[in-house]
Amino acid sequence: MVEITLGTALAAVGAGIAIAFAGFGSAIAQGNVAAASVGAVAEKPEMFARGIIFTALPETQAIYGFLIGILVIVFSGILGGGKGLSTTGGIIALSAGLAIGVAGFGSAIAQGNVAAGSVGAVTEQPEMFARGIIFTALPETQAIYGFLIAILLLVGGVMGGG
Repeated sequence: MVEITLGTALAAVGAGIAIAFAGFGSAIAQGNVAAASVGAVAEKPEMFARGIIFTALPETQAIYGFLIGILVIVFSGILGGGKGLSTTGGIIALSAGLAIGVAGFGSAIAQGNVAAGSVGAVTEQPEMFARGIIFTALPETQAIYGFLIAILLLVGGVMGGG
């Protein structure tokens, strides 16, 4: 059984923040894009596949948050037992969760807005599909930055013996 230290508790909060914020942003974004897609499909049934593609794009932020959450849980000793994490290691794990949680939340919301707009554009002009995908992918960059910083924090701190 894992010893519950302050560091371990902070890591647990970090894991929760990682998926809670990134997942919440993705859920809001996907709901907005799905709503736009339903309207597009009602007007033009051939928009179904393209609507699904645009709706799926903001899911990646939740995946990033989920992966960081798992890494925090595994490497902090919460899963599988361990001696517990130092306070410093817990702060690092909490910081990793914040990095992807906040970056993922904002990125997902922005990506959902662009994807919903792209659904409307493609409904009117089908040749806009590739351009819509490109525009929709751009807000993803901030989530990737948060994901990479979270990994670097974990590798340098928690996995490195923090």
